Amino acid sequence: MFAENTIYIVGNAKSQQNNPITHQFGQFFIGFVVERETGKIVICSSSATIHTTSDFICSLFSGRSLKDDVEVIRQLVESRYFGSSQKAIIVAFKDAQKKYNRILSGLPVDLSE
Repeated sequence: MFAENTIYIVGNAKSQQNNPITHQFGQFFIGFVVERETGKIVICSSSATIHTTSDFICSLFSGRSLKDDVEVIRQLVESRYFGSSQKAIIVAFKDAQKKYNRILSGLPVDLSE
């Protein structure tokens, strides 16, 4: 289903205590399928409790790069997503970006994070 040049990275973040995501999953997660060389996000999914939310979040990331579009993605989330997980989305993205950079550098990735 996915090309051999892709990798899967999960970004984690804490969500607000009163957020249904916290009650259901404990944390907020975004899973990214990324082209290893370019950082281009092929597809993603999140631990949102509503399918539309997960689809919308994915639309903000798909086709953009973990490597090059950090500021663009942050601005998109802040200007288009107005759910209680806004900060968690940005933190989860930054966590995934950190893991991606470690992978590119050949450094170990802590999978327990």
